[in-house]
Amino acid sequence: KCQYNVIGVELPTKEGQRRVDAINNGEFPLEAVDEELLSATRTGVKEGNLSATTDQTIYQKSQVVIVDVALDISTTQDNPTVDFSILKEAVRTIGCSIGANTLVIVETTVAPGTCEHIIAPILYEECENRGIERDSIRIAHSFERVMPGENYLNSIVNYWRVYAGHTKEASSSCREFLETIINTQRFPLTELSTMTASETAKIMENSYRASNIAFIDEWSKFAESIEVDLYEIIRAIAIRPTHSNIRYPGVGVGGYCLTKDPMFAPAAAKQIFGLSDLSFPFINLAKRVNQEMPQHVVECLERIMDNNLAGKEIVIFGVSYRPDIGDSRFSPTEVLVQQLQHRGAVVVVNDPMVKYWEEMKLRVSDKLPDRMIDGAILAVAHTAYQAPHIFDWLIEYAGAIVDGIGLLSTQQRGALKEKGTRVYTIGKGSKT
Repeated sequence: KCQYNVIGVELPTKEGQRRVDAINNGEFPLEAVDEELLSATRTGVKEGNLSATTDQTIYQKSQVVIVDVALDISTTQDNPTVDFSILKEAVRTIGCSIGANTLVIVETTVAPGTCEHIIAPILYEECENRGIERDSIRIAHSFERVMPGENYLNSIVNYWRVYAGHTKEASSSCREFLETIINTQRFPLTELSTMTASETAKIMENSYRASNIAFIDEWSKFAESIEVDLYEIIRAIAIRPTHSNIRYPGVGVGGYCLTKDPMFAPAAAKQIFGLSDLSFPFINLAKRVNQEMPQHVVECLERIMDNNLAGKEIVIFGVSYRPDIGDSRFSPTEVLVQQLQHRGAVVVVNDPMVKYWEEMKLRVSDKLPDRMIDGAILAVAHTAYQAPHIFDWLIEYAGAIVDGIGLLSTQQRGALKEKGTRVYTIGKGSKT
């Protein structure tokens, strides 16, 4: 039996209305491969407890409001700056409508100190303007931990969550709510002492992941240079429990989180806490290394194609920033395309999950050309790319291949080389 009547609120824009219409028709509004998520959307709408709207006054009916608003930050190394304007506007809209005893949970990834110093004052001000006692509004922070892809919904329900409240009452209300949607028997909740601590946990967690990836970028280049297989090396290291989460080679960091979240720490230090003398050398170095990785991939292709990409047709397998999702935000493929075009190449992009690449204003095909192609880059490990016909296409049509995701087996690389195809694998090189 469904426990909540859930209403999604979108902005009254063309895209916002499209998403609202999709949900109200029982359709998940984004490309997804998680059948459980697609089914839950259909079932929720059919049973009448899931809907969507652009009506901003709907918050009047709410007992719980979950804030999930994009918070942008400039990624300038020396002076990252958070633009709080959209978040402030959203919070003020909520504050103008909610009633007493409403629980407001901020899931948005924010700069540490945002809930305490920006969100709470706005909510309290708007409520007090309407005669609602500030102590009756319960504000909490609990950041998302999700894994987009085939187990998206499962990763929400069956995963550890962290939370903190602005008051003891807010913290208790947040816990009670989370216990109704999270499998806390297997994945207990973790309460932190302040919302700022909860915000910091999210930023530090993603900074760690971004740094781990940058670390592997460095070792990938070393392994390629001395012709050893970094994949087998990492598998050997990962047997040790303390190193089990070591990353594998790739074409670079992408997505809306790892590319920007680390920058929230230096931004918060200056904008919220006035700490202008703090430095973040690891964060800045990891960001720079990760940004350089797509260029390294293109340089590898250029090298095996006799240092000449001008006029050459290159197919890139994968536009989204990670496997089996349709999200192309901050995808490293964008840099691949830009670097290839800068060298005069003609680029063809392919992706089974992305129909239109918003950031590049490009239509994306899920079909491969039936002609000889000068080169190919395997950039995203979509499940669809593991199908036998993908290798059949590569061996028949590709003149040179850079495998950025470790898709090709030793036997497949051998078969390609025997045919005369030049093959280079990130983290391995061209000989292993």
